[in-house]
Amino acid sequence: MPKIAQAFLAVFCVLAICSAAYGADVAKIGVVDLPKVFQQSEAGKAAQAEIKQKGRAMEVELKRMGAQIEDLKKRLEREAAVMSKEMREEKERELRIRVSEFETVERGFEGELRDLNNRLSQRFREEVLLIAEEIGKKGGYLLIRDKAGVLYSPSSNDITAEVIKEHNRRFAQSTKAAGKSSSQ
Repeated sequence: MPKIAQAFLAVFCVLAICSAAYGADVAKIGVVDLPKVFQQSEAGKAAQAEIKQKGRAMEVELKRMGAQIEDLKKRLEREAAVMSKEMREEKERELRIRVSEFETVERGFEGELRDLNNRLSQRFREEVLLIAEEIGKKGGYLLIRDKAGVLYSPSSNDITAEVIKEHNRRFAQSTKAAGKSSSQ
């Protein structure tokens, strides 16, 4: 085969491959801003409110215990001079026990809040993943990523608002259903 024919055939093959690749469907890639969904969706706001409410209740209990410790400490300081050595040692031991109980309760509360936060976050994440999967299938997306790992994406790829809207719709349905079942 002459060299010119080979060159022509090579150029033709390259053009055919390029035109086939150029005509292929463009892959749709979406991004979701998960922190934004958590902050702006009704379910996320409800989870945040539950965590805050639990935290406030724990804080009230810790303040109450702290006030008792302070009262015991002040009483011990005021009465230490007139107490017997045994009585003072007993009150100091009682104070150390109360402080130890306070620290134990505080660690327990921290663990409870951490567990509650993890449990609610995990449930929220699972719900958002299901919604993103459904939106991805309906919208013909090849890939949907969390926006946190993306350096750049055009705003047209951001489906956060759509995820929030769907999540709010489902949350409203679930709270309506929960309200009906509790009133029966």
